[in-house]
Amino acid sequence: MHGVILGLHVNPNGGVPKHPVETLDVRPDGCVGDRQNDRRHHGGPTRAVCIMEERVMRRLQQQGHPIQPGSTGENLLVGGLEAEALRVGSVLRIGALVLRITGDAPPCKTIKASFQRDEFRALSHKVNPGNTRWYAEVCEASTIALGDEVVLVNGDEPAGNQ
Repeated sequence: MHGVILGLHVNPNGGVPKHPVETLDVRPDGCVGDRQNDRRHHGGPTRAVCIMEERVMRRLQQQGHPIQPGSTGENLLVGGLEAEALRVGSVLRIGALVLRITGDAPPCKTIKASFQRDEFRALSHKVNPGNTRWYAEVCEASTIALGDEVVLVNGDEPAGNQ
């Protein structure tokens, strides 16, 4: 299954919104040029990258939420993957970069400006399964760019250092 990188986002000052960049250097400890203000709940090796699927963002926009690329803290905005394709354990290859989904990224009040009536829980996997951002660990580091192909690696394809 293939998708595409539609957005890359960082915030060197931490927090949200994340700002668009053309390329992103992704390392095991996170995205170069990005910072998290709350390291207890964000960042670290198992939460090095935050991924949002475009279809989730579009669905929320259709519900009237003012969510925009980077506004909820995602580093990667990915389009073209089938619904429900991402889950804990999914492996993504983007060029030489290899990521493994480690969990959903629970929403918090810092992203409330992206939602009507502060309904940030609309982006909760527990409340709406699959309607979430995902955290990923870096299996193989690399630099990626807008428009790069995203390949969902299945169990019988090599994914890199696992």
